[in-house]
Amino acid sequence: MSAEAADPAAVPRRRSLPRIDLRRLGRVALLGPVSRDRLPDAIGHVADAHRAHHPDADLGILHRAYVLAESSHRGQMRKSGEPYITHPLAVTLILAELGAETTTLTASLLHDTVEDTEVTLDQVREQFGEEVCYLVDGVTKLEKVDYGAAAEPETFRKMLVATGNDVRVMSIKLADRLHNMRTLTVMRPEKQARIAKVTRDVLIPLAERLGVQALKTELEDLVFAILDPEEYADTRALIASTTGDEDPLGAIADRVRATLREAGISAEVLIRPRHFVSVHRVRRKRGELRPTDFGRLLVLVGEDADCYAVLGELHTCFTPVISEFKDFIAAPKFNLYQSLHTAVVGPEGAVAEVLIRTHRMHKVAEAGVVALGNPYAHDASNAHDGAAQQTEPSDERADPTRPGWLSRLLDWQESATDPDTFWTTLRADLAQDREITVFRTDGGTLGLPAGASCIDAAYAQHGERAHACIGARVNGRLATLSTQLSDGDTVQLLLAQDTASGPSPEWLDHARTPAARIAITGWLSAHPDAPVPEAGGADGRTEPAADNPQSAAPARTRSGGRAANVVVDGLESPIRLAGCCTPVPPDEVVGIVVRGGAVTVHRQECPAVARMREIGRAPVAARWRDEDGWSDPAACRVTLVAESFGRPRLLADLTEAIATADAAIVSATVEPPSEQRVRHTYTLQLPDAAGLPALMRAMREVAGVYDVSRAQHPAATG
Repeated sequence: MSAEAADPAAVPRRRSLPRIDLRRLGRVALLGPVSRDRLPDAIGHVADAHRAHHPDADLGILHRAYVLAESSHRGQMRKSGEPYITHPLAVTLILAELGAETTTLTASLLHDTVEDTEVTLDQVREQFGEEVCYLVDGVTKLEKVDYGAAAEPETFRKMLVATGNDVRVMSIKLADRLHNMRTLTVMRPEKQARIAKVTRDVLIPLAERLGVQALKTELEDLVFAILDPEEYADTRALIASTTGDEDPLGAIADRVRATLREAGISAEVLIRPRHFVSVHRVRRKRGELRPTDFGRLLVLVGEDADCYAVLGELHTCFTPVISEFKDFIAAPKFNLYQSLHTAVVGPEGAVAEVLIRTHRMHKVAEAGVVALGNPYAHDASNAHDGAAQQTEPSDERADPTRPGWLSRLLDWQESATDPDTFWTTLRADLAQDREITVFRTDGGTLGLPAGASCIDAAYAQHGERAHACIGARVNGRLATLSTQLSDGDTVQLLLAQDTASGPSPEWLDHARTPAARIAITGWLSAHPDAPVPEAGGADGRTEPAADNPQSAAPARTRSGGRAANVVVDGLESPIRLAGCCTPVPPDEVVGIVVRGGAVTVHRQECPAVARMREIGRAPVAARWRDEDGWSDPAACRVTLVAESFGRPRLLADLTEAIATADAAIVSATVEPPSEQRVRHTYTLQLPDAAGLPALMRAMREVAGVYDVSRAQHPAATG
C-alpha cells in the first residue's frame, strides 16, 4: 500500500536488483510489457480467472476500475522497481482465483487509489457505487501524520470495525498482505521482521478465523522464512531431499482409489503436500519424520453422505488409527471448515492421514468467506446455503458474515480506547486459536476461547452486569467462578441482587477473554478503595460486628458444658449438649457416656455417634423434656454452617439476617476464601427452637449464600 508506492523522482528505479520470484498468481500480473496498448491483456488475466468461477459476471466494471487504477498509479513504482499497478492487479488475481465476486474484485483494483493517489472516495462512490466505496475506505490506512505511533493499531481497529459490517474488507486486506509478503525481500531486514511479526500475530489468525486456508498457509511459510530463516532452510532441504524417493503415500492413494472404485463410490483421490510450516510442526511433534508425513490424502466426493461411505470403506479395508478420527462435518469449526479426518495404516505399516470432504466443502475450506460470493445479496444461494444452513448451526455460527468471535472482538474494542491496550489485547485475543461452545440455560449459546472460565462466560452473557456475579452452576452443579469450561457445558451464572458489588482482583487470574479482562480492570481502576469479599483475619476467624446488639451474648466453651433440657433414661449424671452437632428440639437425640460419668447428647445422625458404635460404645436413649418444661433460653443453642460465594458486605448481611430472627451470635468463624468460596460457621442462641427452620431460610436468602446446614463438627468459639 502506501509504503510500497514511491515517486520516481524521489526514489530511483532499482533495476539492478534481481527480479522477485513471485508465485503463480503474482507473476501473471507482470506478463507482457507495461505499455499503454497492452493494458487490456493485463485485465484479461483477471477476467479469465473470474469467469472460471462466475461465468455470467459483468466484466465491464472491472475494466473501468482497472483503467482508473492504472491511470491514477501511472508513474508510481514499487520498491522492487516494478510499476505500482502490478500490485493491485496481483491482489485482484489472488481473490479472483479464490472465487471472489465482482464487487470485491472491483474494490481490490482500487484499494490503494484513495490512499496513494489523487482519487477521492467521492469519485469512487460516484463511478462504482456505495458498496465499492465502503470496501475501499475500509482498507485505506490512517495517516501517520495524524495518528503518529498509533496509526497502525488504529488502522487495524478501523479495518476490523469495517469488517464487522462487510467481511469482504478483510478478504482484500489479506490478499494485499500476501502479495506484499511475496515481495518483502526488497525491504530492509528490520522492516521485514516488523511486518512479518504483525502478519504472524494479527493477519494469519484472522485468515484462520475467516477460513481462508489458501492465504493462511502461504502467509505462514513467508513469515517462517523471514523470522526463522535457519529452521526454514532446514525444512526446505528436508522436503527437497524426499524428491525422487519411493512414495509410500502414492501407493496408499492407489489402493484407496481401487477400494472406492470397487465399492462403487465416485471419488477423486489426491495427494496434498504439506506446506513448510506444517512439516516443521510435525517434525517438532514427532521428531523423526515418516515418509508419509510430508503430505496427506484428500478424497473429494459429491455429496455429504458419500463422505461417510468413504470413511466406512477405509476403516473396513485398512486398519484405522482411531485416535486420529475427527468429524468436522457434523460439528463444523467456527470458521465454516467441514471435513472428516482419519488416518489408516497402509502397506508395510505406513500411516497416511486422510481428509474426506465434498467439492463444495473443499472450496469453502480453501477460500473461507471468500467462497461465499456476495453474502449480503438477498438471493445468495451459493456456499452459504450449503456450508452454513445445512448443518443447522448454533447462533454463534449462524451468520458467517458476522461470526461470534468477530462480534465479541468489536464489543471489547469499544472499551479499549487506548491504542496500546487495543493492540496488545488484539494480539492476545487472536493467539487463542481454538473455540468452545457452551450452552446457556435459556437455550442460547456462548462462543468462548478454549480454557475460558465461568468469569469469561459471565461477561460474555451479561456484560458489565457480570460485576455482580457470585457463582455459577456448570451442568447443574455449583461451581466457582474460576471453573474452566469445556465444549458442550451448560452454564448458569448467579448474580447478586446488590448491584454495588464488584469483581475481585483475583478474577484477572482466571479471565481469558479481552472483554472480561478489560471490564474487570476498568472496574478495579474506578473503585480503588472497594472492599474485597470478607475473608476474616489471617487465621480465618471473624468476630461478630461490634454494632450488632445480639452479638453481646457471652461465649461458652465446650469445656464449660451447657445446661440441657434432656432426659436420659436410667441415669442421673450431668447432661450437656454436644458442640459438634448442637442438637435442638425436635431433633431425635441419643446420649453418649463420657469420662467422669457425664452424658453428652448428640443428634442421631451425628458422625460422632457412628464412631462410638464402631468402637463398641453403645449410645443411651435420650429425649427432650415436655414442651412446657422448655424454658431455658440458654439451652437452645445451635451451630450453623453457611456456604457462600465471597462478596463485599456478605458478613454484615448474614449477621443482619440472624439478628432479624432474634438469634444471638455466640461465636462466628469465617474460613479463608478458597476459589471465591467462603464458609461461615455460627454458634447461635435462639429464644425458641421452633424458629430454627425460619432462621436457616432467612440465611439462605442472603445474596451469595447457596447452602446453610447444621454443623457436623465442633464449633470454634471466641
